[in-house]
Amino acid sequence: MKAFYFFFFFFSTSFIFSSCRKDKVQPLPPQTCVDTVYFSSQILPLFQSNCAGCHSVGNGQIMELTNHAQIFPKAEDCYNSMTASGGFSLMPKGGPALSDSLVELFNCWIVQGKQNN
Repeated sequence: MKAFYFFFFFFSTSFIFSSCRKDKVQPLPPQTCVDTVYFSSQILPLFQSNCAGCHSVGNGQIMELTNHAQIFPKAEDCYNSMTASGGFSLMPKGGPALSDSLVELFNCWIVQGKQNN
């Protein structure tokens, strides 16, 4: 009986520790993105409306998100923050989550190569 409890404890502990990784969530596959997403008319306004209040020049934040050069390298982290996945906190902080359509739009922009168009 002790052997049963030992194996149960061992496998339970192994399962718990193996499931606590901070993997990034993979973006949606490209086939779900049928229309071209434009940075200047769709993604930048999304950030200006929902992120620039905290992530702009002079706000004391570590991460500024006001232009393509700043958003491009942090896009996957931003996506994980928008979805509260991969160990990231939900953003915008203190506000309601972004709508699924905005998150999907941003994801499509990532999948399409994060173009500065």
